[in-house]
Amino acid sequence: MLLLVGTAVSACGSGSEAGRDQCAPHGLSAASAAPTNLASPEAAGEDRYTTADAAPVGAIDVSRLGLGTPGVLSVGTLSDAPPSICVDSSGEFTGFDNRLLAAVGAKLGLRVRFSGTEFSGLLAQVAGGRFDVGSSNITTTDLRRKLVGFTNGYDFGYFALVAAAGGRIKGFSDLGPGARIAVVQGTVQDEYVRNRLHLAPVQFPDYNTAYANVKTGQVDAWVAPSAQAQGAIQPGDGIAVVQNTFSLDNFVGWAVAKGNQPLIDALNSGLDAVIADGTYARLYSEWVPRQLPPGWKPGSAAAPAPRLADFAAVAAENKAKARGEAGTGPAAPKSTLRQLRETFFDWSLYRRAWPDLIKTGLPNTIVLALVSGVLGTVLGMLLAVAGLSRSRWLRWPARVYTDIFRGLPAVVIILLIGLGIGPVVRDLTGNNPYWLGAAALALLAAAYIGEIFRSGIQSVEAGQLEAARALGFGYRQSMRLVVIPQGVRRVLPALMNQFIALIKDSSLIYFLGLMASQRELFAVGRDLNAQTGNLSPLVAAGLVYLVLTIPLTHTVNYLDRRLRTGRPDRSQQPVAAAAGTEGR
Repeated sequence: MLLLVGTAVSACGSGSEAGRDQCAPHGLSAASAAPTNLASPEAAGEDRYTTADAAPVGAIDVSRLGLGTPGVLSVGTLSDAPPSICVDSSGEFTGFDNRLLAAVGAKLGLRVRFSGTEFSGLLAQVAGGRFDVGSSNITTTDLRRKLVGFTNGYDFGYFALVAAAGGRIKGFSDLGPGARIAVVQGTVQDEYVRNRLHLAPVQFPDYNTAYANVKTGQVDAWVAPSAQAQGAIQPGDGIAVVQNTFSLDNFVGWAVAKGNQPLIDALNSGLDAVIADGTYARLYSEWVPRQLPPGWKPGSAAAPAPRLADFAAVAAENKAKARGEAGTGPAAPKSTLRQLRETFFDWSLYRRAWPDLIKTGLPNTIVLALVSGVLGTVLGMLLAVAGLSRSRWLRWPARVYTDIFRGLPAVVIILLIGLGIGPVVRDLTGNNPYWLGAAALALLAAAYIGEIFRSGIQSVEAGQLEAARALGFGYRQSMRLVVIPQGVRRVLPALMNQFIALIKDSSLIYFLGLMASQRELFAVGRDLNAQTGNLSPLVAAGLVYLVLTIPLTHTVNYLDRRLRTGRPDRSQQPVAAAAGTEGR
C-alpha cells in the first residue's frame, strides 16, 4: 500500500532530485572556505609518517612493485561516498580519490583497475592481497597502520557534526550519554565517537542511510566527513552542519599491504609528480574545492604546495550570488509528505534506474541465484541423505557442516570463502571473486536445503518404505524411487522460499569486491542512490526483486497444488450424465 500511495504521490510532483549528480565534479561552484564554526583541533602531535621526500618517477622499477597482475594496479574502492569515491552515471568508479590515483598510475605507467567493495572489509582485503591498493578517503589512524601501510597524505578531513538547524545540539560538547549519534560503521568517525567522545554511536552501512535517519529525526546527530555532509544537505531539509573539527596528524592516504614498501614508495613518487605538474590542483579544484587547513599540504615534505584558487573568496562570491538570485532567504522546511515523496518515490529517478537495473543488475542477480541454487540443491540433497544414513561416518560430518553453515552469518561465510580461498585459487579465477561468491552462497544454501530435504523425507510415512521393501526393493532403491520423490514434492514451497532468499542474498557478494559490470540489483540501486543522495533507486531495485519473486512463489504454489490433487478427471462427466438419462 505504501508503494502504491508513494507512486501516486510522486506522479503529482516533479523529480526534484533527478538533475543532481553528486558523483560529478561541480568545480568552483562548490567551493567552500574553512569552517568558521571550527572546534579546537584534536591533539595532533608530531607528524611521524610523512616522508621527507620521494624518488623521481623515472627511478621507479614497476616490475618490483609486487602487483597481483604485472602492469595492473588493482584498486578496491567504494561507490557511495561522493565526491571522494563513487560510481558515476556511466558506471565508472570515479571521484577525487580515484581520479587522482588514476593520474598517479599513469605517471608510473600502470593500468588502474577499480573494483567496488564494502569499507568494513576493504583494509583486510588489501592486507590479504585481494587488492593492491585501497582507495576510500581512508584516514590513517595508528590502529589501521597495524594492519596496512599508507602512502603520504593526499587529502585531509574535517569531521562535521550534522544536526537539526536551530535544535538543542550546537556542537560536539552537547553530545552526551543517551544521544543517538549516527556514524558509518568502520569509519574514523565511528572510532572518534566511541574512543574520543566515549559514546555509543548508532552505526549505519552508508552515508545516505545515515543522513536519511537524521532528516527524519530517528537520530539526534550525525558525525560525518565534511565533504559528504555538505553534499547531502539540501535546501528545506531543516538540517545544518553545526560544528566541525579536524586533526592534522591523521591525514588521508591510500592503503597498501604492510610489507609492500616498494609500492608505497612508487605511489608517493607519483603523488609528488602530479602535484608538481598541476594535475593535483586541477582535480582538487574540480572535485573538492575547499580551503586547506593552515599548516597542511599534500605529498612528501619536499613536494611543492599545490597552486589553488582562493576558495574562501570564491565561496563568498558564490554565496552572495545565490542569495541575490533567491531573494527570499532560506528555503522553507519541507512537509513530511513532500520529504516522503522526494526521498522514496521520485518517479524520475525510477525511470533513470531502470536501464542499469535491467541491463546490469538483473542478469547478475539471476546468474548468481541460479548457479548457487543448483549447486546448493545438489549438495543439500547429499547432506540430507548423509544425515539420514545409518553410518555415523556419513551422518556426523553432515550434522557438523549443517550446524556450522547455519550458525555463521552469511557475510562471514562469504568473506571466509572469498578472502580465504581467493588467494589460493587466484590463478584459476584471475583474482575475480564473482564465482567464489556464487560458491559461498551455494555452500550456505546447502545447509538450509539439506534440512528442508531431510524434514521432507522424514515426513513420508514409514509404511511407504516397508511396502517398497515388501515388493522386493532394496533399501537404496526404496529411498531413491519411493521415499525421496515424495519428500521432495512435500517441501517444494520451502525450497522456493530458500531460492527467493538466495536471490536477495546475492547482494552480499559485493563485500568481496566487484567490477562495475558485475553489480547485482541492490548494488546498482545503491550506486544511483549515492549519485543522487536519494533512496528512490533502492525502492526501484526492490520492485525488480518483487517482479522476480512473486511469480516464482505463485508458480511453485500451483505446482504443489497439482502434485497433491492431480489433474481433474473430466472424462467421467459425460458418462455420469448418460447414466442419469438412462434412469429416466
